[in-house]
Amino acid sequence: MKDSMPLIARRDFGALALLFGARARRLSAADGLDETLRAAVKRRAIPLAAAMVATASNTLYEGAFGKRDSASGIDATIDSIFRIASMTKPVTAVAAMQLVEQGKLGLDDPVAKHLPQLGNLQVLEGFDQATNKPVLRPARKAVLLRHLLTHTSGFVYENWDANLARYLEQTAPADPDTGAPVDPLMFEPGTRWEYGTSMDWAGRLVEAVGGQTLEEYFQRNILRPLGMKDTSFIVPEDKFDRLVSAWQRQGDGSLKEQLRTPPAPPKSYNGGGGLNSTPRDYVRFMQMILRRGSAGGGQQVLRPRTVDLMASNRIGGLSAGKLKSVTPENSSDVDFHPGFIDGFGFGFLINAKAYQGGRSAGSLAWAGIRNTFFWIDPRRGICATLMMQFLPFCDREAMGLLHDFERGVYATAPRPLGI
Repeated sequence: MKDSMPLIARRDFGALALLFGARARRLSAADGLDETLRAAVKRRAIPLAAAMVATASNTLYEGAFGKRDSASGIDATIDSIFRIASMTKPVTAVAAMQLVEQGKLGLDDPVAKHLPQLGNLQVLEGFDQATNKPVLRPARKAVLLRHLLTHTSGFVYENWDANLARYLEQTAPADPDTGAPVDPLMFEPGTRWEYGTSMDWAGRLVEAVGGQTLEEYFQRNILRPLGMKDTSFIVPEDKFDRLVSAWQRQGDGSLKEQLRTPPAPPKSYNGGGGLNSTPRDYVRFMQMILRRGSAGGGQQVLRPRTVDLMASNRIGGLSAGKLKSVTPENSSDVDFHPGFIDGFGFGFLINAKAYQGGRSAGSLAWAGIRNTFFWIDPRRGICATLMMQFLPFCDREAMGLLHDFERGVYATAPRPLGI
């Protein structure tokens, strides 16, 4: 790995996070965060939410509000199981970077080396005005692993790309090896940032090179070492009682509950989404990042330098984290940091400027489509997650609760020395 990271950022990750973990105090209901969340959930009519805040080594806050489902009336807890969707992506990025560390993958290797179905990709240039048929041309550049990990490959989601949505209305060419669709690229690799199926392909790459399914690879190399016992693509029968209901915003503004049924085991595993997890488990993943790859007890999930690479901007001056919705039932428009240009590392959104009243510059973040969110703030030495379970993504009330929570965290969390 030839990429480098500024020394000041490495200091933030190392000394400050460890210092803060050593002198942290636990937040309590008296700090106001409990009441902030309780009041916000009620005011915003959100069915359930669970949140945690932690340092590299200690839990600062945990709280859950609402019911697991309306029929049972059982309280949600910090160990309730949520469908975390695209919060799977950073886990896939860690898996890919483990293989980079082992020399089995290279950041600048064409992914077609291991996934030949990506060897002759097409770029969608537009649509013929007379026939409305898509106009395609061969891609001039190969898709590299670094493109997949930064969402600069040209693979996008139809939820936020009108051209892909229009293309898929007409045709969906099948991958002859797997039967899964191989969509055309919307731009030449490396020229733009746009969220999409890049991490789906990164997951297939991990399976091809790692020689096992993504579930097996995650469990063996990431989840078990971190003690993430409730995180899996599979919800076993004995854990179904902890799976929360999902909800959908209706045209009249109400939320309609979807019937809780035991999910069938997936036929395949998707690096871009599909994990089920709990706030307590996901905090363990974030704490590993704060500890620069350490799982504790002398075991490393990643090398410190690898975490440093993942946690620094890898897309230059391109802007990340802004998307225009094509399917409003699934997602509202997305702009995580209005008025600012944010970057992207290997698996994480990175804000170059601090959020007002919130996370520091250089924090790492991402989310899941059912309004599950997390951020990791190396400068302040804390991480946090807020999990809800309804569509559309970036719903106004969900974003309002996230902002209430974040402001509450930074109003009550102690500051490390020198900050």
